[in-house]
Amino acid sequence: MSISKKLASTVLFTLLLALTTSATFARPQKRKSHPANSALKRAELKEAAARLKELGYGSGRNALIAFQKYEGRKVTGLMSPDDVEAIMNSTAPQAKDAGYKHVEVDLDRQVLLLTDSDGVVRKVLPVSTGNDKNYNEKGMSGLAYTPRGRFRIYAKISGWRKSPLGLLYYPSYFSDGLAIHGNSSVPNSPASHGCIRIPNSAAIEMSRQMPVGTILLIYDKQSFVSAKAWAEADKNKLASDK
Repeated sequence: MSISKKLASTVLFTLLLALTTSATFARPQKRKSHPANSALKRAELKEAAARLKELGYGSGRNALIAFQKYEGRKVTGLMSPDDVEAIMNSTAPQAKDAGYKHVEVDLDRQVLLLTDSDGVVRKVLPVSTGNDKNYNEKGMSGLAYTPRGRFRIYAKISGWRKSPLGLLYYPSYFSDGLAIHGNSSVPNSPASHGCIRIPNSAAIEMSRQMPVGTILLIYDKQSFVSAKAWAEADKNKLASDK
């Protein structure tokens, strides 16, 4: 073979080798897909769920949503490894007022807190309150506003009640027809006409826990009114009636 033919063969072989090597390294590697919570073991999920219940959030998806709302986390309703870590390192929610049984609604966090007779939080629920927008529906118009301040539950209805603006489940009224009531839709942000929506699954128990006369505090970061004076007056009246 002549020198020129040997040189041509060598060049051709080198080119083929380069192309083959390039194709091998350029071939994309297959990546396995994993579910969002694949890093979580069943034992970890079970432990986190138990901790949520211990903290007063209850169980199920609404418990996780209430936790995410209260802690200012991204509200997804889905458990992530970061959520598990946060849950295991969290302390129980604290009421603004202490020392007596009452209900609080934190408008900024969009949660409801139910306390015991010592003012310790025993139940936390996600809520959806007035969105502060004007509405004109079903022949009615107004401002979708949830009032701030201190109130008392003044009337209650068991079961469903058909109101001019929709159905209310076990409503407990606190101001001018506004109520805490169950609803099948409790968005993560304010969306009601002024009422305080809670999940239907919690409506019966909450109605039982809020008899007529129950003190309700509704506040945001700019407004808070204590009702300790009301609670003290109730205590003195109860003592004098005995």
